[in-house]
Parts: sequence; C-alpha cells; structure tokens
Amino acid sequence: MSDFEPIVSFRARAAGTPPEPRDTSPPVKKTAFDRKELNIILHLYGSKVAQGEWRDYTLDFDSDKATFSIYRRASEMPLYRIVKDMTLARRQGAYAVIAQGGLILRRGHDLAQVLRVLFGKPRLVTI
Repeated sequence: MSDFEPIVSFRARAAGTPPEPRDTSPPVKKTAFDRKELNIILHLYGSKVAQGEWRDYTLDFDSDKATFSIYRRASEMPLYRIVKDMTLARRQGAYAVIAQGGLILRRGHDLAQVLRVLFGKPRLVTI
C-alpha cells in the first residue's frame, strides 16, 4: 500500500467491500463513411471547390447516421448534406442527398448514383 493513498480507501478494503464495478458495456458503435465512400465524396467536393462553388465541409458521426455537410461559406447553413443512414439501408437505401431546406433530392443504395444529382448539367465553354 502506498503512503499517498487515502485512508477511506484503506478502510473500505479492510471492511471487505467489493471494488466499484467497471463499465463493461460494449462501446457505442458509430456509423461512418468508409474509405471508398469518402473517396467518391471528396472527388465531387474537390471538383466543386475547383469551380469555386463550394468552400467548406463538415463531418458528423452518430450511432445510426454519418453526415457530410457542404457549405458555400463557413458561416452559412449547409447547401447540401450527404447522409448515410443505416436504419434505411434495406428499404430506401442508406444514402441520401438533402438540400438546404430539408428537401431530399435523391436517395438510393449506390452512393455514386445518388451523388449524380450534384454534378449538374454540363456547360458550354466558348473560346
């Protein structure tokens, strides 16, 4: 026994009281984007940043949702949210693109197909 241990602890051990139980519950598992999904999202994000349309993003992880929010400026509300919701994975698809007002633009099982709504129409470039 060390000299710095409180006396209360010594008395509790001497009285035969059991030690405090440890938290043995499993850690909370969070939903996240895997490397392949992040690669697809960041490819789209990088092209839109290069065009000057988007400037910032955030990542949020919860127990059943992962969200990639896209901003025009850091001080605004997100323009779009790319959501991976595992509770809807079997029925409607795990992925969704949600606009600023909460309108679901597209939902599906394949992330690349869902993100096609954000690519927009090609523009004519004149020289």
